[in-house]
Amino acid sequence: MTHAEDFSAVGKQRVRTIWISDVHLGTRDCQAEKLAGFLKEYECDQLYLVGDIIDGWRLRKSMYWPQSHTNVIRRILTMSKRGTRVVYVTGNHDEFLRRYATLNIGNILLVDEAEHVTADGRRLLVIHGDQFDVITRCHRWLAFLGDHAYELSLRLNRWLNYWRARCGYGYWSLSGYLKHRVKKAVNFISDFEDALAHECRKRDMQGVICGHIHHAEIREVNGIDYHNCGDWVESCTALIEHWDGSISQYRWAEAPATAAERLEGVEKVPDAV
Repeated sequence: MTHAEDFSAVGKQRVRTIWISDVHLGTRDCQAEKLAGFLKEYECDQLYLVGDIIDGWRLRKSMYWPQSHTNVIRRILTMSKRGTRVVYVTGNHDEFLRRYATLNIGNILLVDEAEHVTADGRRLLVIHGDQFDVITRCHRWLAFLGDHAYELSLRLNRWLNYWRARCGYGYWSLSGYLKHRVKKAVNFISDFEDALAHECRKRDMQGVICGHIHHAEIREVNGIDYHNCGDWVESCTALIEHWDGSISQYRWAEAPATAAERLEGVEKVPDAV
């Protein structure tokens, strides 16, 4: 049972754990309003921020920080104040925080990786995933180049979807299309998933929660439960653990309005068994 009807006194849905990654606060393409809206709908015992929450790479180039980005930070702090354990797992875009790993401030813990034990007893590695990206680890200049290319694709996306909307069409992701159609991109994602599955087997863990590649997924990879949070730039996805230990994927939709209706109306992928 996923306790879809388990609401608090203020009408929020209560779940055991929420994971989000790749928010990229400090960039123009961050969907901060949607994320704040999502976090307002839920109460959870644990909230994992799985890397690239703040985009230090982009902020070093130019300062962009609207009120909506502050609202996300305030929402997370409010959740922490009300009893949610917040674990901030650092990523490559917020690597400036890695020097402060193991910092504990109140109910907020800053780490480079974590272990999560689900309600049904599975041990999951929680890690951003850039450590298993050969380009990020060994060819840093290429990683920066790729970041510029991704930024360009998002700009093209904005222009393209403006005209699609004018013509009555829905949103379409150029970068998502390239990830699924370009052979090298498909192979990169596959290699990334295999590397994380191998690391979990080495550590005798049953699964992994990660981000980094902006590709939301729940599936079994070589006997390991692989979960990718996706992002809050394009896909606007998160992972939710229910009280029985099952994990489902949340995908933001403009409507319906309530948390229970969203969970029924959006893509919900059952955890691999």
